[in-house]
Amino acid sequence: MTHTQEYDVLVIGSGAAGLTLALHLADHMRVGVISKGQLSEGSTFWAQGGVAAVLDDTDTIDAHVQDTLEAGGGLCHEDAVRQIVGNSREAIGWLIEQGVPFTRETREDGSESDDFHLTMEGGHSHRRIIHAADATGAAIFNTLLLKAQTHSNIVLLENRVAVDLITSGKLGLPGQRCLGAYILNRTSGHVETYAARFTVLATGGASKVYLYTSNPDSASGDGIAMAWRAGCRVANMEFNQFHPTCLYHPKAKSFLITEALRGEGALLKLPDGTRFMPRFDRRAELAPRDIVARAIDHEMKRLGLDCVFLDISHKPADFIRSHFPTVYERCLTFGIDITREPIPVVPAAHYTCGGVVVEPSGRTDLQALYAIGETSFTGLHGANRMASNSLLECIVYGRSASQDILQSLDSYPMPTDLPSWDESQVTDSDEDVIISHNWDELRRFMWDYVGIVRTNKRLQRAKHRVDMLLAEIHEFYSNYTVTRDLLELRNLALVADLIIQSAMQRRESRGLHYILDYPDLLPQAEDTILQPSNAGD
Repeated sequence: MTHTQEYDVLVIGSGAAGLTLALHLADHMRVGVISKGQLSEGSTFWAQGGVAAVLDDTDTIDAHVQDTLEAGGGLCHEDAVRQIVGNSREAIGWLIEQGVPFTRETREDGSESDDFHLTMEGGHSHRRIIHAADATGAAIFNTLLLKAQTHSNIVLLENRVAVDLITSGKLGLPGQRCLGAYILNRTSGHVETYAARFTVLATGGASKVYLYTSNPDSASGDGIAMAWRAGCRVANMEFNQFHPTCLYHPKAKSFLITEALRGEGALLKLPDGTRFMPRFDRRAELAPRDIVARAIDHEMKRLGLDCVFLDISHKPADFIRSHFPTVYERCLTFGIDITREPIPVVPAAHYTCGGVVVEPSGRTDLQALYAIGETSFTGLHGANRMASNSLLECIVYGRSASQDILQSLDSYPMPTDLPSWDESQVTDSDEDVIISHNWDELRRFMWDYVGIVRTNKRLQRAKHRVDMLLAEIHEFYSNYTVTRDLLELRNLALVADLIIQSAMQRRESRGLHYILDYPDLLPQAEDTILQPSNAGD
């Protein structure tokens, strides 16, 4: 029998949302932060562009709210948008206090100004993206991680994969409460029991469900899948954002070309050098991501192209190197000098706009369980996320969830007598090839059938295949020792099913969900909310 580990708050996920929450709680309680690989494995570290916030005197909260509502295709919840945008200045102020090295304006003499440099991105009507060159995510993550590492009340646990939430319903106890989680220790190979007064899902999104993605391997929808199995509702899973511009190169795995390039004047071109975005939208390259991704997809299919090109070479070389050092250096490693030639790009799955339904505090349907960041559905993003609103959401909801937890301290005592994980009925597998085969099959048919452009027939084919996969995976999971690959495949297949179910329910084209059978908007914009049949089991 393994020893039960106890934390006041168990945070599953070590990105911007999870670390923000942990740092806000650590002066008051003991916090355990779980990462399934290295701490930097999540999406935050790789975010390039920046954080959208109302920081300039010429900008207003109303303008930021209106831009978000417009980009969201009529599905944003205005109260959630106002909550997040209204707290943007305070959230950025907190990040600056922590020491995040945001880029400042440069004076004519080359010295650094006291003012922060704000850039422009698609869908925004003002320059409001505060950034740290073109590696903002890494700057935020490294700063928050250093703070967390030096706090005596925060325990950072690497190489641990969450298996499932422990709930009162599953244990046959009264109430509908989360009591902690079962966690696979990848070093020992055993599943450990973690008891917690509060559990927070901050596991990021699920874009690894697609064959081509900008996301790291960790984006397998773990939090969404665990919450669903525990009885929580999910919403708007059909809206997966495809970033228009990922580097197209056989050796460049998952490398994003930040939207800020287009904000600073980069142009999308066909192989013959002609632009095409003005034909699709009056905002051209600065149209929202769903429009740009669909336009690229259309041109690639129309002309049989492997990629299109993003060209910023008409800008001064010094400007390019100083504003986009990460993109410049990475492209150079593949023999592409972006100061002289265009970048080959393709769309790739990037951001999960739906997720676990939460209240403004981050509370889910299950008591003592919270979901924050990309795992959650707050109502901010609607049918299409506007660029750089996601990191803002992580910080604002990390802070608001921490405040709610502090106000609820007396409501949830530490769970006791939780049963250990039962490994007595399983054996080690000698057929892991099944896992890799199913993983590849799942991601390929999701890309082909549930991608940028959909049809009823494609969705039906995807549903048929995912049902078979789920049955195979369930049998494998029931008989063999769990591994990271198996757990991720189990979660990814479930999330794929949720995406397909949601897409089949939406009989219109809105935002990121574009289906040829229903090309028009319905007059009423409604969320797609799925309710698990096993709620409370």
